[in-house]
Amino acid sequence: MRSLSIQELELMANTIRQDIVKALVHARSGHSAGPLGMADVFTALYFHALHIDPKQPTMPDRDRLVLSNAHICPVLYATLARRGFCSVEAFHQSLRQFGSPFQGHSNTHFGMGIETCGGPLGQGISQAVGMAYAAQMDRARWRTYCVMGDGELNEGQCWEAFLFAGKTKLHQLTVIIDRNNIQIDGFTETVMPLEPLPEKLEAFGFHVIEVDGHNMRRVIDALEESQAVYERPTAIIAHTIPGKGVSFMESDFTWHGKPPDEAQAKRALHELRTLAGAIHSEHE
Repeated sequence: MRSLSIQELELMANTIRQDIVKALVHARSGHSAGPLGMADVFTALYFHALHIDPKQPTMPDRDRLVLSNAHICPVLYATLARRGFCSVEAFHQSLRQFGSPFQGHSNTHFGMGIETCGGPLGQGISQAVGMAYAAQMDRARWRTYCVMGDGELNEGQCWEAFLFAGKTKLHQLTVIIDRNNIQIDGFTETVMPLEPLPEKLEAFGFHVIEVDGHNMRRVIDALEESQAVYERPTAIIAHTIPGKGVSFMESDFTWHGKPPDEAQAKRALHELRTLAGAIHSEHE
């Protein structure tokens, strides 16, 4: 695949956000805020950073991506579809339907470039650490990326995995933390404060990068920096806005686990297509 410009990547992220809204309103269930907030990061990963091939989803030297907070899987499905691993229309029409590959938490049963089954929070990082350790033992060159939510850092298993990653100097591991400051019960710093998060991760042996998760150039720079780090894992803290691109969802934790209704979806798509009214949409 040819390299995309920053502007093309930003347009792709906007398209992915529209795909998420279309699928959620059709499903009438699912998570809205997290998927919309991570569209830029997933676009940077799948259209720039990851060594992958939609025609060979299980090639041995592929990079691995583990989605630990698997409830935000609509953004993974939409990105995989736009990258050519599966059908965009099928995603729009069958999210969370019985027998569909697009289940409410990502799974490996349908062979479309998904590495692990998601579910209980906190487990993905342990799986990713195991993959990265296997690559290190085999002296393989492929990398492992783990996307996590900040709320799931309440789980002790995350910190056990961080300890092991630091101890074994897993430099081919990049952890991306969606620092959107919300979880299902409210704001993270109210439920269970995480700060000072960068210093905590550094104490566990990580190279830490903080980045605006909606600045495509900065996200790409952070991913490329992580690839150049040697003898320790990298943690990218991506500061994002939950519900990004849809004004009435942004930074509202009540959108963590609910979909838009028909009227809300129409309004959301209008905002995304017109960049909040800045341009005219041919769909209007």
